[in-house]
Amino acid sequence: MSNPLLNPDKFGPAAGPPTAWPGQPGAPVPPAPDNVPGSPWPPPPPRPGVGTTLGRQGVASATAVLLAIIAVVGVVGWNLVTTETTVGLNDQGQVVEQTSVSIPPWIFAALFVGLALVIATYFKPAWARVTAPLYAVAEGLLIGAISKAYEVRFEGIVLQAVGLTLGIFVMMLVLYATGRIRVTPRFRLGIIAATGGILLIYLATFVMRLFGGDMPFIHGTGPVGIGFSLVVVVIAALNLTLDFDFIDRAERAGAPRQLEWFAALGLVVTLVWLYLELLRLLAKLRSR
Repeated sequence: MSNPLLNPDKFGPAAGPPTAWPGQPGAPVPPAPDNVPGSPWPPPPPRPGVGTTLGRQGVASATAVLLAIIAVVGVVGWNLVTTETTVGLNDQGQVVEQTSVSIPPWIFAALFVGLALVIATYFKPAWARVTAPLYAVAEGLLIGAISKAYEVRFEGIVLQAVGLTLGIFVMMLVLYATGRIRVTPRFRLGIIAATGGILLIYLATFVMRLFGGDMPFIHGTGPVGIGFSLVVVVIAALNLTLDFDFIDRAERAGAPRQLEWFAALGLVVTLVWLYLELLRLLAKLRSR
């Protein structure tokens, strides 16, 4: 689901301009309007300790490491899924092959492990150097297994979802970097509210399925279901701009370098959510 990590509260109360970071001398950073192109705060004054503050290159490197872990462990999760092909007759008397997928139940525990790691890191950002790779391992197993299940039913869907995820990431990065999308307080609040609403819908669906029910229409392959998945994909993509904004603000405010893994984890959480939602959307489109 959505990224609960990257929010301005991590480096300033109520998204306000922070004072100097702990252990670093300097006067409070003067505020600037939040609706102008680029970052809202000017770079902090020069100070000793070059390389001790968060940098975009460091966040990018940490993100690449986490995605590599997910990819490698994802191969393991993929291979843990077994398939069985049976031959039978359809209603027209034609011979057809049907392939069933079996996912080890324990793999789904990775979902809760990943969630627990994200929650723990939210309260202890300094743990991210350890919890972020562990999250990547847990999610790699889960994503690998889920991807195999989708691929068995819809050949080529995984490659499509990966390509779309990469394309959307690049597009949102360009839109943010060029100022086409500005993360204002109102914009941020709207995305957070929409993300929270989607989370509530998924929680309600989970509870209903425990009792044998389901949320009508939105999880089906009809127009309403496809429209819902499309909206969720858009919200997930817009969450990327909040991640970029957090990284931009933290860098300009002189955040401690240890937050690079924290920022990378938040970005990966959003990318994982986006990839899974694209899988769902593509599967609905190809099921029609």
